[in-house]
Amino acid sequence: MSDDDTNTTDAPTRRDAIKYGGSIVAGGLLAGCVGGSSPGSEATPEATETEPPADTATATDADTSTEATTETATPEDASYSVTMAPMGEVEFDSVPEDVVIYDSQWADHLVALGQQDRIVSLGWPDNYYTGYYDELPGVSFDTSGLPGMWDGGLDKEQFYELDGDVHHIDPCRFTSFDSGMDRADFEELEKNVGPFFANRFSRAHSEPPEWCQQSYEYYTLWELLDKIAQVYQVRSRSQALRGVRDEMLDSVYAELPSEEERPEVGLVVYNADEASFSPYKLNAPGFGKAHTRPLRARDAFADSDKTYAENYEATYDLEGMLEVDPDVILHNFDWTDPRERTEAFFALDEHPVASELTAVENGRLYATGSALQGPIMNLFQLELSAKQIYPELFGQPPEPGESVAEAEQLFDRGRVADIINGDV
Repeated sequence: MSDDDTNTTDAPTRRDAIKYGGSIVAGGLLAGCVGGSSPGSEATPEATETEPPADTATATDADTSTEATTETATPEDASYSVTMAPMGEVEFDSVPEDVVIYDSQWADHLVALGQQDRIVSLGWPDNYYTGYYDELPGVSFDTSGLPGMWDGGLDKEQFYELDGDVHHIDPCRFTSFDSGMDRADFEELEKNVGPFFANRFSRAHSEPPEWCQQSYEYYTLWELLDKIAQVYQVRSRSQALRGVRDEMLDSVYAELPSEEERPEVGLVVYNADEASFSPYKLNAPGFGKAHTRPLRARDAFADSDKTYAENYEATYDLEGMLEVDPDVILHNFDWTDPRERTEAFFALDEHPVASELTAVENGRLYATGSALQGPIMNLFQLELSAKQIYPELFGQPPEPGESVAEAEQLFDRGRVADIINGDV
């Protein structure tokens, strides 16, 4: 915790200024009175993803800023504010020192900005994937000493114990199901501990709870990174990392074949007990598909007569999958979190019916990345997906647990590490 915790004077502390500045200005979040776009107004990939056609020269998103990229945007003794839906404008007296995080993607954002030492919690520390950081010289994130936040629900008292300067947690998300905390709990914590600053429903552009809908907007992964970078006054790092991603996509787009020549890809989860497949939309909006959507492959399920969505609203038995018959099958989440179902998926070549699938016959079954991705995960997962979908263009993908040979890498690991460590 910060040195301000031991301050016994009556004068307002740095932490007080962050808490009460944030809670006063951000009160619109929990009061549900911040104006914004309707959550349903950006429900198509075209509305949020602005990668250009393959024959254009740039891959930047629409919100490219012309502001200066200085590392510190304000003097150390000056307050500043950052605006993001659904919380609106949140004021900070100084850069937050102790940061409460639940979802793994926000931790990845902080690692990308070189702020990982500020993190004081995670939802599931033991399950946090750090393998990508091992490939970045001088970058690490030790989760072993961090407390977990989920034990059958959230505990409001733990928020008081963590005493964070800011919470990268979206209250709208945790009031959308039985988390053990309601809107009043988050209002209390915002007032007494510190502001909330996160936007979870940008993952899949799903609908937030009714009380949040008027104030909700959706952002791309890289827009979210820029918002987080403004909180920590390191915006030059977010813009430099975005440049790495844009350069990688430029090189990918320069090689892509015409649309009709691109493979049909099925993004699924395999249920071995029922011998069925649950499909995901390959090119759906949101940061959850930021590693597959930009690659412009054809979704094998797009013309199916079965309704399917982000999650499990449809299932296909083996005969149904044979009718769809994707050229490539990606198994969702399993690169960063292999489990028994992963083993069953890779054993489909031994199944008398599944072995007839084109993807199985051609050895095109792959474990793919996590939807809970921040910018570092996204760089690696974009590269991985490009190799899995277009190996003839970008080289064979690595096996789980292996690294891409330096000569076949689609982005410079050393450059990314330098940016994270402040050498922009």
